[in-house]
Amino acid sequence: MTAEAARRPLSGVTELIALARTGGMGPDPAECRVSVAFTTRQGARHVSRGQAYRNTVISVRVGDAVGSCAVEPDEADDAEVTDCVGESVADLLTHPDAAIRTAVLDAYLMNAHPHELSAAQQVVIGPGDSLAKSMARASAVVDLLDAVPGQRVLVVGVVNSLLHHLRARGLRYVPCDLKGGRTEWDEPIVTDAEAAVADCDLVLASGMTVGNGSFERLLRTAVAADRPLVVFAQTASAIVPWFLGSGVTAVSAEPYPFFWLHGGPTTLHHYRAERVR
Repeated sequence: MTAEAARRPLSGVTELIALARTGGMGPDPAECRVSVAFTTRQGARHVSRGQAYRNTVISVRVGDAVGSCAVEPDEADDAEVTDCVGESVADLLTHPDAAIRTAVLDAYLMNAHPHELSAAQQVVIGPGDSLAKSMARASAVVDLLDAVPGQRVLVVGVVNSLLHHLRARGLRYVPCDLKGGRTEWDEPIVTDAEAAVADCDLVLASGMTVGNGSFERLLRTAVAADRPLVVFAQTASAIVPWFLGSGVTAVSAEPYPFFWLHGGPTTLHHYRAERVR
């Protein structure tokens, strides 16, 4: 991490973007350009699971890093994404589409500060079918909670494999997702994360909160309630670690290509707040 960013806690992604645009997070963003931009669309239903789901992810490449932001399936404008090619990071950090801004910031920070050169612990998810990899990844993420049986976890961004491991470890949970609905176990999914924080002991949130603009509010709410906040981040994997010590206690950073894209080994980068201080 740079000295400028590490000197004081960060209030949110808006502040981080401002630092990046002025060169406080790495090389001159006016001299860094997007060389590749693409959209990944995926549908999946794990064997033995009763629910199917869809993923749509916007990704851009800056140098040797690919930054990503997941969006709702019908929200990605492919033409707008490919129009990013050749544009500077400085210009794209003011793009009107929050998902594009997020993907660009993610790529820029990852290029300037690669996960592999950080203090993160690398966790390899071994080869397997989609369910086996989902379960292995979920187990590694839940490890970061350091929770004890009986505690209640607010899960923001419902992933059934995560809920499975919370149940297996004797942890209670409140599933939360903007889409609402019900879990694999027919439990109701709440839609207001901030309202649920006070009734839980810990918060486990998806990096999608960065892309949809709810991260800063959730961060403030968790800090005010003195609740540990752990983030599992495919979206914004290089952004969220900058909030370690500013309310985020641990991060499972998973840059593109994600575990669900192929059956071979993939790597998570696990950060804990005390390891960067």
